[in-house]
Amino acid sequence: MTTDAGEAITGGRTALGIELGSTRIKAVLIGPDHAPLAVGSHDWENQFVERRWTYSLEAVWSGVQQSFAALTDDVRQRHGVELAGVGALGVSAMMHGYLAFDVDGELLTPFRTWRNTNTGRSAERLSAEFGVNIPHRWSVAHLYQAVLDREEHVGRLDHLTTLAGYVHRQLTGEKVLGIGDASGMFPIDVGTGGYSAPMLARFDQLAAEAGAELTLADLLPRIAPAGQPAGQLTEAGAQLLDPTGRLRPGIPLCPPEGDAGTGMVATNSVAPRTGNVSAGTSIFAMVVLERELTRAHRELDLVTTPAGDPVAMVHCNNGASELNAWAGLFTEFARAMGAEVDPSKVFETLFTAALDGASDCGGMLAYNYLSGEPITDLEEGRPLFVRSPDSRFDLATFMRTHLFASLATLRIGMDVLQKTEGVRLDRMFAHGGLFRTKGVAQRFLAAAIDTPVSVGDVAAEGGAWGIAVLAAFATGRSPGQDLADYLDTAVFTGTGLQTAAPEPADVAGFDAFVQRYVAGLTVERAAVTCV
Repeated sequence: MTTDAGEAITGGRTALGIELGSTRIKAVLIGPDHAPLAVGSHDWENQFVERRWTYSLEAVWSGVQQSFAALTDDVRQRHGVELAGVGALGVSAMMHGYLAFDVDGELLTPFRTWRNTNTGRSAERLSAEFGVNIPHRWSVAHLYQAVLDREEHVGRLDHLTTLAGYVHRQLTGEKVLGIGDASGMFPIDVGTGGYSAPMLARFDQLAAEAGAELTLADLLPRIAPAGQPAGQLTEAGAQLLDPTGRLRPGIPLCPPEGDAGTGMVATNSVAPRTGNVSAGTSIFAMVVLERELTRAHRELDLVTTPAGDPVAMVHCNNGASELNAWAGLFTEFARAMGAEVDPSKVFETLFTAALDGASDCGGMLAYNYLSGEPITDLEEGRPLFVRSPDSRFDLATFMRTHLFASLATLRIGMDVLQKTEGVRLDRMFAHGGLFRTKGVAQRFLAAAIDTPVSVGDVAAEGGAWGIAVLAAFATGRSPGQDLADYLDTAVFTGTGLQTAAPEPADVAGFDAFVQRYVAGLTVERAAVTCV
């Protein structure tokens, strides 16, 4: 097995995916059967600088290089060969946000990530003008807010992109973006596969009215759907990835994509009436639509799959970070008591305990809002735990409360999609760190959306594996083969899935919890004002 893998690696019959997530940069190398051959990663964190969430470009490249170096070490240790080339390469990253450059390629303002919610005025005006929901985190909302705030850099803009688009351009020299990631910059016309022409024209008018003369179409990257070539790794790009000089240039790259799109690929959720939930620092659901929605909803974003099909997205800024904080506190306590504990074991113990908690969380209430949350109309967040004097205060119910809280905002958005719009789902897949402990968050998500939820071992490598698959698709698909067919016939055949059906007691318990959660939002708003 190792010999075959080594031959695939030295023969270039591989694909490499690199994804820059919120807390980890990950590289995954896959073989001809799309199974992972090696993995490398690097942990990083955003910074809150001058009331905005950001990452430095130095941290981007340091992290990419360290994750690639860890991958090459893994290749060497597992397979006994050096990684000098791959058959295809793809880059993915957190969607949305604002990376603005001048004509010389210099960054005009620190990277503004998806997590920032200072664009409320902009998002509200654009949503009203366009007739579609423009979320706070979309690139166009950041740009228009900069116009409204009369930021000096707007007059020096040459191009805008996302984090994936930026990394891809540095590797290839190409200003291009996958259609899924592009759909989080500006609304897409699904019929043409390009940016909406009427909305582009209207944006230019709005900018002019606010005193900024610009042509948005000239600032945005060109769009490429999955399967199209999107450039080759240049000598400078190879040096950026691998400063040792071993990596050869000339590798073909697929269009760079956002983490939402790679999550759809990683869970085989690109066909209508399929969906997936990705849970990490943020948590979001993607549901591929079979018809247009009846109207715009501020809780739902309209984006696309990497192939360009319409998707309704429920994006929540706050996911598992508060759970991580509590697990860290329990780990610290255990060590203070003299116990040497593995943090992963702490997570498993705490999550498993939640299965025995009160089904409705027994009078406890929590908010996992480290940052603002547009779905519940909060520009800032304050992590909060509240209980009634007679609540059931035990570890199991405490942990169930925090797990339910991590899913509650998602449930509010999914109610709009499932109950208000009547969108039907045949299957929902889940992936991300929240689902690592088997049968816990998966079961609670099934209760939250009253839909069977499946998880699979392949998706455990997440979006980095998903973008590696997209790279393999761009170079290895049959003529005319679409992405859904490729995933069904070449990638997911024989893949084992574990499916959890919603349990009636859990469904009733989550319903009761979310009613209390919505009512308690007044307390969360007061905390933002007072704390």
